[in-house]
Amino acid sequence: MERSGDPVSIDITKLADSLIGKLGTLYPLSKEACIYRVPPKIRMLDESLYTPTTVSIGPLHHGREELKALEEHKLRYLQHFLQRSNVILNNLLTLIKNKEQKLRGCYAETIQLGSEDFVEMILLDVVFLLEILLRWSLSDFDRSEDHIIGNPRMIIDIRYDIWFLENQLPLFILRDLFELANPASISLSELTSKFFEYLYEPLLFDKDLLENHFSEAKHFIDLLRLCLLPPPSNSDTKNESMFSPMAPTIMELHRAGVKFKVGSTKHFFDIRFHKGTLELPKMKNIGNYTGHLFRNLQLFEKFHCDTNNVNDFITFLNFLINDPKDADLLVHNGVIENRAWDSEGLSNLLQQLNKNARMKHNRFGYVDLVKDLNNYCKSPWNKRRANLMENYFKTPWATISVIAAAILLILTFIQSVCSVMGVL
Repeated sequence: MERSGDPVSIDITKLADSLIGKLGTLYPLSKEACIYRVPPKIRMLDESLYTPTTVSIGPLHHGREELKALEEHKLRYLQHFLQRSNVILNNLLTLIKNKEQKLRGCYAETIQLGSEDFVEMILLDVVFLLEILLRWSLSDFDRSEDHIIGNPRMIIDIRYDIWFLENQLPLFILRDLFELANPASISLSELTSKFFEYLYEPLLFDKDLLENHFSEAKHFIDLLRLCLLPPPSNSDTKNESMFSPMAPTIMELHRAGVKFKVGSTKHFFDIRFHKGTLELPKMKNIGNYTGHLFRNLQLFEKFHCDTNNVNDFITFLNFLINDPKDADLLVHNGVIENRAWDSEGLSNLLQQLNKNARMKHNRFGYVDLVKDLNNYCKSPWNKRRANLMENYFKTPWATISVIAAAILLILTFIQSVCSVMGVL
């Protein structure tokens, strides 16, 4: 009887041929990788935060049983796309096949699909996205017979799934197929801008930014990141070490006399402190959807980018809003307009986002701001002035009472002086 570990004869030639075959199936690693799978240690915190629930886009979730319901819709969309554009199916497939290696290189792991399955999957997913953009943006489409565009709940779910990092397609393949089919007298960037217009107000950017950055973006998440980038700064403070572990909370700043207002800037990450006033971006409808966007932006930035804007913004905001009372004060000052969530929900969301945030002390984007806020809070004069304003000048009537008391005190003093002078 053969025991485990006993030497046995093997066919070396057969084993070598097998390994050579496996080596031959490897695709070369690419420096163009821009689509990543969420690491298990992050995913295990909450699977639902990183997994699409309605549609798979790209290979990382392709074939999942719970996402197969829309596969038939993808075929129907392909049929309509071919009929409307009069493009030859073979030409679409050939275009994708010619770019297969480049497409595979956009994913940070080896895609196990064979060539035929891969090309078919890319075609169906690209056409699905193009049809969604076209049908949503152009008025001449009959939405009544479209079970996706005609269903508001379905569109919301698809929009949600489009922003998962694992559910991305390289934008270059959408552009190439769109240009080949030329299905409309409108650019792909304009179609995308119309479909994502619901992001402009809460994230403080306009469609011009989206259209300007469209040609350089790797995928939809990268496009959103580019639109949110703050303007270039001449400051070198990002290379300065962060000496303080954290910034004061909103309530601590309030007790030191800091005022809060909506900033005049249109850049979401731009936070300023000047003459005792902290200017913050207007935050409208902060909730699950916004948290979803920032969570995936944060991961993409971590894996792919030299910038650290999303991570630093989340870290700094978590310093400020560490308790529901902090959020309540910002709501009171008009900085937060939160119709969907209560203050406790907002505080919890920021704490969840902060679990994946990592402060790089020598590159923290708000280092000067943290120093200024801490120095302001440490000033005894600022605390005494804030206490005086809070206790004696909080209302007009309280102010009048203090002034009247002061006048009375001055008159009493003058009367006393006059009495003394009269005696002398």
